[in-house]
Amino acid sequence: MANQAVSMEPLSARIPSDLYGWLAQLQVEGATTNSDKLRVLLGQLKRQHDGAFDYVAAHAWARDTTARLREALVRTEGRSGRHSEVLNVLLDHLTTSLAMVVSDAPGDEAAAAKLEDALVRRAFALSEALLRQATTVAAAAYDPGVVRRHMAATVELAATISNNQGG
Repeated sequence: MANQAVSMEPLSARIPSDLYGWLAQLQVEGATTNSDKLRVLLGQLKRQHDGAFDYVAAHAWARDTTARLREALVRTEGRSGRHSEVLNVLLDHLTTSLAMVVSDAPGDEAAAAKLEDALVRRAFALSEALLRQATTVAAAAYDPGVVRRHMAATVELAATISNNQGG
C-alpha cells in the first residue's frame, strides 16, 4: 500500500503577498517548494481534523509547533552560554500534554478517566520539577528567581494538605 500511486490534483489559489512571503520562508520538514509545503501542511491539518493523530504523531506535531521557540532558545543559549532547565521542563510538559490532548478522544467515562489520570500525573510531575528548582536559592533558569517568586501559594496549599492529613 505504501507504494500505491497517489492521484494529484491541481490547486490554484490567490493569496495575499504577506501570506505568500510567509509560506516561502516557512521551514517545513520534508518540503522545499511552496507546493510541497502546502501538501505537507494540508496533510497535517487533515490528520488533525480527522482526529488521526496518534500520540507519537501528535507529539511530533507539538514539537514542530514549538520549533521556532526551541530554535530561538538554542540561539540564545549559544550566545549567552546560559541554559534554562525551568524553561525546558515547561516546554516538555506543554508538548507532552498537548500531544495527549490532541491524540485522544475518549469514547466513554473510563477512557476519559484514563486521560484525566495521565494529565494529572503530568501536571504533578511538572509541579515536582518546579519545586525541585526551588530547593536552591537560584533556579537553573534565565531568571534564577522565577520559581521562588511564583511558588508561595502552591507551597502553602501543600502544607495545608499535609497538616490536614496529620503528616
